[in-house]
Amino acid sequence: MPKAQTPRQMKLGLFMMAPGHHIAAWRQKDAQADLGANFRAYAQLARQAEAAKFDMIFLDDVVAVKDISADTGTRVARVAYFEPTTLLSGLAAVTERIGLVATASTTYSEPYALARRFASLDLISEGRAGWNLVTSNTEAEAKNFGSAGHPRHDHRYDRADEFIDVVLGLWNSFADDAFRRDKESGIYFDHEKLRVLNHRGRHFSVRGPLNVARSPQGHTVIVQAGSSEPGKELAARTAEVVFTAQQTLADAQAFYADLKGRLARYGRREDQLKIMPGIFPVVGRTRAEAQAKFDELQELIHPAVGINLLSAMIGDFDLSQYPPDGPVPELPETNGGKSRQHLLFDLARKENLTIGQLARRIAGARGHWQVVGTAGDIADLLEERFLNGGADGFNIMPPTLPGGLTDFATLVLPELRRRGLFRTEYEGTTLREHLGLDVPRWQRQSASTSASTAAE
Repeated sequence: MPKAQTPRQMKLGLFMMAPGHHIAAWRQKDAQADLGANFRAYAQLARQAEAAKFDMIFLDDVVAVKDISADTGTRVARVAYFEPTTLLSGLAAVTERIGLVATASTTYSEPYALARRFASLDLISEGRAGWNLVTSNTEAEAKNFGSAGHPRHDHRYDRADEFIDVVLGLWNSFADDAFRRDKESGIYFDHEKLRVLNHRGRHFSVRGPLNVARSPQGHTVIVQAGSSEPGKELAARTAEVVFTAQQTLADAQAFYADLKGRLARYGRREDQLKIMPGIFPVVGRTRAEAQAKFDELQELIHPAVGINLLSAMIGDFDLSQYPPDGPVPELPETNGGKSRQHLLFDLARKENLTIGQLARRIAGARGHWQVVGTAGDIADLLEERFLNGGADGFNIMPPTLPGGLTDFATLVLPELRRRGLFRTEYEGTTLREHLGLDVPRWQRQSASTSASTAAE
């Protein structure tokens, strides 16, 4: 008898932003306002997410305080929080199965240091680490790294393209069984199972090898979040998970088909890349209760904070100089996050939103998919996108923490399980096993080495 195939189930990440994704989350009466400095609270959330069988925890990062002004900077919680890989190393010690994904920029990092940091997290967690590769998009970050100015978008992606090749080459330094540790012979590792990178390229010169062994999942899972043309091409070549933002089913289907359609030219199968859009769910036992929760948060938004958030996300253009009840002005293309700028312009045009309305519209989800309703409403929409070529899973963005996680875990997950759309138990122990991804094999010659040699 042939073995029956397991029905396809969605993958779910928990995007843990302290103290919740809504810009006014910290002001909500039950929110953990000090979460950004409270490891014990993070540990409790991580254990709760693991008990709910989420595939992974996802942490974003910006290497700067973007707003230091007295009028708006003092009114937001996103000014101080843990460095993600440090935090996840601590969470690895208090969890056993859930994946641990941290964001780190290729613009203001060096490949060797980043490869070592994530390889260490992967070993500490016994194969549960993921790296969300981003290119930084704010001038504030440039000012912390001695830069005369923030690099152009095309330059950032050119650097990222080489950066990831170097990191992958470094993660290929030792074979899985390289370390013999033979006390009798005195041989610690097999020299035939060591590969030195010797990378020399346009942006980096890195000899290697990396001084960290491989993890049970081969190497860290590669996650990306860029949706611009260079971002999609880099993802098609190298990413294993893509975190993205689409407002409608049609937009999600178009993005999904586009990105999956690019894989073949890099010799990749469609199942080697999981597309997981973000969703900001406000869940109630009734629609009225869900709406009341959302309205409460919206009432806590300081008007200047909302406009400032929109200004930053639309390309660091100061919108406070325009009337809030006026239309979103025509603005030049940003040197920051191009795909998010385009998404916000499209949203303003489609819904005919003023500056003030658009600011309030994105104060929770920041351009991601926002849903307010019952568990059944939210499960219906997730199921529709999942079964109709719009997603392989979702990155859940709770409005507040811990309440938003509790609502989703206790109300929405049982409904998804009832429909056979989400697991009841973990299938394995590594992040790759959770996501159904291949374990990369050690290669005798690094692809990065051969590529860089050809370019010399």
